[in-house]
Amino acid sequence: MIKEAQFRILPQQAASEQSLKQLLSREFSVPVQQILAVRVLKRSIDARQRTVYMNLKLRAYINERPEDDEFISNEYRDVSEKKAAIVIGAGPAGLFAALRLIELGMRPIVIERGKNVTDRKRDIAIISREHIVNPESNYSFGEGGAGAFSDGKLYTRSKKRGSVDRILNILCQFGASTSILADAHPHIGTDKLPAVIANIRKQIISSGGEVHFETRMDNLIVEKGEVIGVETNTGKAFYGPVILATGHSARDVYYNFSRNNILIEAKGIAVGVRLEHPQHLIDQIQFHSPEGRGKYLPAAEYSYVTQAKERGVYSFCMCPGGVVVPAASGPNQVVVNGMSSSSRGSRWANSGIVVEIRPEDLPQYAVHKELALLKFQEQLEYDCYMAGGQRQTAPAQRMDDFVNKRLSKTLPDSSYSPGIISSPLHSWMPSFVTERLREGFQQFGRNSKGFLTNEALMIGVESRTSAPVRIPRDRETMQHLVLKGLYPCGEGAGYAGGIVSAAMDGEKCAESLAALIG
Repeated sequence: MIKEAQFRILPQQAASEQSLKQLLSREFSVPVQQILAVRVLKRSIDARQRTVYMNLKLRAYINERPEDDEFISNEYRDVSEKKAAIVIGAGPAGLFAALRLIELGMRPIVIERGKNVTDRKRDIAIISREHIVNPESNYSFGEGGAGAFSDGKLYTRSKKRGSVDRILNILCQFGASTSILADAHPHIGTDKLPAVIANIRKQIISSGGEVHFETRMDNLIVEKGEVIGVETNTGKAFYGPVILATGHSARDVYYNFSRNNILIEAKGIAVGVRLEHPQHLIDQIQFHSPEGRGKYLPAAEYSYVTQAKERGVYSFCMCPGGVVVPAASGPNQVVVNGMSSSSRGSRWANSGIVVEIRPEDLPQYAVHKELALLKFQEQLEYDCYMAGGQRQTAPAQRMDDFVNKRLSKTLPDSSYSPGIISSPLHSWMPSFVTERLREGFQQFGRNSKGFLTNEALMIGVESRTSAPVRIPRDRETMQHLVLKGLYPCGEGAGYAGGIVSAAMDGEKCAESLAALIG
């Protein structure tokens, strides 16, 4: 017999399987010995009050053992003789588009400008060690996209739970821990995600698809208003309808479209800093205890949002027990991001704290039309590069010093491995950003006593929260509004934000393509 129940219990109870069995024994009036297995279906932390609780949904196996897998598997057939579709980009949107094409009986040909996920690690290490950014292999470009080496968080605000659960199940099928099916804020971890990505690639190839690394799309091949393929930097052309899943940092694609009068439009973004606290301080604040998280709670997270001068100021991509990483995708840029391993075991917590920017906020960039926010991004990242000493060294400032407009004479230890340098961020970052950040920090400090502190370090700049351009598409067919055969997809097209939402968007584009072409 299988029964389910929900409980609100203390963390130490949640950590003990025997305690869970005893709870279920009382709930269902059966002896503990008859509960042969317990499965956690949903898990979340309730830290709103002084006492912290765990919310659990449990499944009890009474006098029987689990026979079903913890996740639902998909079948991927041989499509080697089927019609081809080109997928540009091997990030979450591209990879999940390719898997869905296989399910729908089409042969995906994946074109990725960067390297495979293993070789990519070496180029990322060089950024910290030698301050050299390979413009084709970095935190943004390569197998797995920006998500592969920037944490693997799977939380999304999407209301389409069925689609979310499907994505999580597929990730489990390719090696992710089944804990992501239960956790309210699921997380794979930077150390675990590369193996999952490699397994997806192996499945694409074993099903008859293709994956081409170090192959950059340079031009679309268009005939009579329809995209029929792509030209690449290798000199080889690939033919078929195109799913464009290039990610938010493929600026050459936006420039190409602008030069060739392919319809794109400016899109709002958010920019700011990566804010780093000691993790024990965040634990103390969030769990209302001077002892911090103790033995039974994970590293604490936070989420803040407020309004300042009619624009949103909010935390973004919070990484408990994480590190700050150099996320530039080309020369003369300094960009920062955050990531955590599966253990979330570092002594730092970091999060992007960013300010909403709309096209109308940048009249001085209006001359650039659809590329206005892209040009703004580029200028901000260049200014950060100059402030950091023209290396991947990042300019930084203590949080309270920033609020009070003073240069930090010393800086605390940081996880940012290329190094930090004291800089008056308040003076050289745009005032419409810094003034709103200042108001936001003060509000967050009022909401959470101890958050606004000189123990916290601001590191510049967080500028790649989303694409600065949208590639318009038809809502029904998912095709570009003007060019048939082109399916703009994921973060790079302006339709997603994060691994799960990008993966779902990739699947939707694959479904539309297959319905029209297949």
